[in-house]
Amino acid sequence: MVQMQQENLSYDPVHGYISFTANVGVGELSERQIIDHPWVQRLRQIHQLQTAWWVFPSAEHTRFQHVLGVMHLASRVVSQLYDSLKESCRQRGEPLPSRGYVESLLRMAGLLHDVGHGPFGHFFDEHFLSRYQLTHETLGAEIIRSELGPLLRRVRRNPNSELAEGEELDPDQIAWVICRPRPDDERDQYPWWLGMVRSLLSGIYTIDNLDFVLRDAYMSGYSQQSYDLQRLLHYSFFTEHGLTIHDRGIESLLRFMSARAELFRTIYFHRTVRAIDLTLADLFAESHNYLFPGSPLEHLDNYRDFTESSLLVDVARWPRSDDSQQRALGERWRRLLRRDIDWQMVCQRSLVFDEQASESSSVFAQADWVEQAVRKEMPDTLKDIALRVDVARHIYRPNTTGPARRQNYLYDSARDEVRPLSDNELFRHLPLSHRICRVYAESAEVAPAVAEAMDRLLGRHAVDDLTNM
Repeated sequence: MVQMQQENLSYDPVHGYISFTANVGVGELSERQIIDHPWVQRLRQIHQLQTAWWVFPSAEHTRFQHVLGVMHLASRVVSQLYDSLKESCRQRGEPLPSRGYVESLLRMAGLLHDVGHGPFGHFFDEHFLSRYQLTHETLGAEIIRSELGPLLRRVRRNPNSELAEGEELDPDQIAWVICRPRPDDERDQYPWWLGMVRSLLSGIYTIDNLDFVLRDAYMSGYSQQSYDLQRLLHYSFFTEHGLTIHDRGIESLLRFMSARAELFRTIYFHRTVRAIDLTLADLFAESHNYLFPGSPLEHLDNYRDFTESSLLVDVARWPRSDDSQQRALGERWRRLLRRDIDWQMVCQRSLVFDEQASESSSVFAQADWVEQAVRKEMPDTLKDIALRVDVARHIYRPNTTGPARRQNYLYDSARDEVRPLSDNELFRHLPLSHRICRVYAESAEVAPAVAEAMDRLLGRHAVDDLTNM
């Protein structure tokens, strides 16, 4: 009876009921109070599918629904993995906090991992935050430390467990967990178990992408159940190496990775979605000074109120501005709001890179390289036409030598040993990455000439690959 009075339920179309604490003791803070905080509520006004909602009418879901789902998955994952994490810590002689601490920390990390996002999500990282050497993760980490830290320290329980006496959530640990590993990471400053838990937010399969693959597939109408979440979690556990999957679960992992790749190809990298991004990129470059006063780190109060909704309302008013430059930009924004897009795709080619292919040295590694090469192959009368090249890259398998290495492993039941995940034959034969190279123009009339130029480039690309093998 007491537990029922201490929690609320929210129905979710993907996960069913999502529970969170609501009525707690004096001096404590409930999860609902964090959920209701303006920093979290602003995520209701930022679409999950940054610009794809302009293409897929039912995909109107927001970052808010997603972070609630990630918080929910945090508990499912801890329920499955805590005992194996505890055993791994015991074997290494490493301390481990209570289940209540680990679960509450991961739930808050899941809830807050997107708190730094601006309008249009990852697009905003590339076209605005990068000007100030920021990402939504580094900005979110600062928001967690400075804005939400005192509140998070007062969270002492979740619907399934509670912190042990003397324990207190550390906002700095939450902030570190939500940031993907970097070469200059201060890994040694944090306990070993926290590095293991971090793989649940930055590894191959995480509480973040486990939710968004299901949610985005369902809400876009692509698939009602794109992979088997229950089986994937059932065969996952921690070893002293890291997050490990039993070889009986490898097919479930591969299905998840394939579903994620399919979403990139069909939803996130849809040709019209990318055309909208090209138009939006031009607008952002010229509208920068009107959109926001400077680095969000120096204007956190303003940033809290800066959302997709506020931006789109503001730019819709610009055509009535007294500033002639802003007025002209407002007319262009108005065209975008009508889905009157500047560019149309005239040619598309796809490339798959495996371990033998040199992706970084390929002419298809960068959009400007492709554009220069295509123009050289075009007839003289078309060399100066308006073209835009877009190279969309999806990583099938993460960089096994980069800062995110040593986060996912395979349990080989025949040998009774933990091995690198890449030792599995099925996993090893997945491509490393996939690039969709598209050329956009103002008119479809140039499509035949562009296609011929692209095919000549691809022919030389294939010859170069054979030469380098």
